[in-house]
Amino acid sequence: MNAAETLRTHLFGPADGPQILALHGLTGHGRRWRHLAESHLPHARFLAPDLRGHGRSPWTPPWTFERHVDDLLRVLDTHASGPVTVVGHSFGGALALHLAAAAPERVRALVLLDPAIALPPERMLEVADSTARYPDYTDEAEARAEKVGADWAEVDPELLDAE
Repeated sequence: MNAAETLRTHLFGPADGPQILALHGLTGHGRRWRHLAESHLPHARFLAPDLRGHGRSPWTPPWTFERHVDDLLRVLDTHASGPVTVVGHSFGGALALHLAAAAPERVRALVLLDPAIALPPERMLEVADSTARYPDYTDEAEARAEKVGADWAEVDPELLDAE
């Protein structure tokens, strides 16, 4: 894999802290873990990649579980010094399970937050395709309106601004 195919990985916390690989869900990005890392677990080292097809990581397919696991193993090769605790939200939870099955020696523990397992693949393909076709909002006001109108209504305005 060349450098252009490397996942963009956000690092939070001290380099010598307990290591947490934090995996976001569909339409997310690794920077979403910043508040949790800095406000609630400042002693831990978060490795929070933008998964393939998300954020500032490569958007090139295939987006298979096998490809995502290969990407995550490269993140661990680059940033981890041993087995990590994997925290996965939604699609990230499904990826965490696949990573643990493929490389159990690299995973110390799993924390699954609303894991997207046993979801209809057709619906997930629709969400991924829509994200790839229309990755941006026309402006900040449109993004804010969509987030607040959906599941983000009670999110702290400062965190919403960062998003």
